[in-house]
Amino acid sequence: MRKIILNLTVSLDGYIEGPNGEYDWCFTDQDYGMSEFLAQTDAVFCGRKSYELLIEAGDEILAEKNKYVFSSSLNKVYDGWILVKDVQGETIQSILAKPGKNIWLFGGSQLTDHFIKLGLLDEMIISIHPLLLGDGTPLFRKMKERLFMKLVDAKIYDSGLAQLTYRIP
Repeated sequence: MRKIILNLTVSLDGYIEGPNGEYDWCFTDQDYGMSEFLAQTDAVFCGRKSYELLIEAGDEILAEKNKYVFSSSLNKVYDGWILVKDVQGETIQSILAKPGKNIWLFGGSQLTDHFIKLGLLDEMIISIHPLLLGDGTPLFRKMKERLFMKLVDAKIYDSGLAQLTYRIP
């Protein structure tokens, strides 16, 4: 069965964006395993803010992927994207039931929290950048309960980036 895998970068103090929504701190000097990861996926799930970021940056890397944006505030999306207004387990389960590769959950923090709450997240690949932002948007906002995970892979790059892969039992 397909897996939903969160793959995001965070600062060492746990922020996915700076206090003004900036991402200029994310390393872009190498691939960091992203090409290999993308080859194992055929769909991407994201929230409204992540969707807007992808559109602004250019979503060419997702050209061959099924692209879903989960939003209650958007009324339409660009061609090639599917708007999902109902962020309930049944909608997501129907997408998961279709044959295909894994699904990349590309945030944001609210959607990530929701997927965890619904028990739909299978793995997390967290790339920790060696810097402290001090403020911004935390990766996890509204976690009410503990979530135990199993570390299944760890990579350390020369840049100081640590990439940790966790499986959620």
